[in-house]
Amino acid sequence: MSGFPPKVPLQVTVSNWQQPPYLQWAFRHMREIIPTQLISAADRPRPLTSGAADIGETAVALTDGQSTVAKVFDATFTDAVLVIHDGSVVHEQYVDGMTSSTTHLVMSISKSIVGCVAGVLVYAGELDPSAPVTDYVPEVGDCGYRGATVRDVFDMRTGVMFRETYTANDSEVRAMERSMGWAPRLDGDPLGAYAYLTGIGTSGPHGGGFVYRSCDTDMLGWICERVAGRRMADLISDLLWAPLGAEFDAEVTCDAVGTAVHDGGVSTTLRDLARFGQMLLDEGMVADRRIVPAQWLADAYAPPPDVRHVFARTDNALMLPCGWYRNQFWFFQAATGPVLLCLGIHGQMIYVDRATRTVVAKMSSWPQAQNPVYLAATLRACGALAAALDRP
Repeated sequence: MSGFPPKVPLQVTVSNWQQPPYLQWAFRHMREIIPTQLISAADRPRPLTSGAADIGETAVALTDGQSTVAKVFDATFTDAVLVIHDGSVVHEQYVDGMTSSTTHLVMSISKSIVGCVAGVLVYAGELDPSAPVTDYVPEVGDCGYRGATVRDVFDMRTGVMFRETYTANDSEVRAMERSMGWAPRLDGDPLGAYAYLTGIGTSGPHGGGFVYRSCDTDMLGWICERVAGRRMADLISDLLWAPLGAEFDAEVTCDAVGTAVHDGGVSTTLRDLARFGQMLLDEGMVADRRIVPAQWLADAYAPPPDVRHVFARTDNALMLPCGWYRNQFWFFQAATGPVLLCLGIHGQMIYVDRATRTVVAKMSSWPQAQNPVYLAATLRACGALAAALDRP
């Protein structure tokens, strides 16, 4: 996007923004490509305590040999990374023009943010996870969501027809993106996210296996907005971002009719993303203030056995051993206990290790939406880093 105006081959547009080499610029300038809604920060930002640790040379054992944390971060297209240990920032790094005030798209980390909003509504008595989805959004009574419960949506165990296949242009995830305005609409595409959801099909029974479906988070966002009578940007601001003590305004992309892209549209700064991660580490607390109900996070960390059982039957278990998906969070079992993950395509991650009191927030611009080699290396680097910081 250099030049006034940029030459056509250099222009980042709604047609190419998710493709290399355009995506790194796009992830930092979403409001210039797609409409966004403001998520307001706190009037008085909460300071982050600073410490120091030499983490770059921490050894990382990869499947193809030894590496270091610095090399792994460099090789996985890191745009920015921040590490908190025992409440203090011990490492903060920005790459290729990123700064502490730059907002960056966090993709499906947005799901965990929306999940926390929903958790607040659950424990405020406004939302019943066992209730049918249609109790809150009757508009989906004639589509694949008929018969699904809110709990099915929380844990991505609905039976709706939805393929999260980023490499296939005819997949449901790409069709939904076109309806949301993340790509040019084609003839026959619904206008807006909610219009897309009302026409979604069925692939099996609700409450069965775990299948990662972004549409379930958009359904959850619609439920939250209907329950609260407010749009998601304002709910995130009032229930999470301002109470967290966020330093900068965040934003969320919206479709042509003003609906937030709940499943992946949030952009925020690295430090505020790390504040969110630290709140999760502290069991929903910020200082002496309760932000997210402790019971909501406790349920995520210790789900019913069937949640783990259905996860074990998926390919996800190869990357996240003894893992599970609950309340819009990923988990895997480390040697020291469960690790919570918030994950987004193209390498967005929050890594929360309660046993070592470590949070890693990483923003990236992988050329591919999904890259198992990069993900595995990043997880190993975070694990090695947490173990090194925990040593006396």
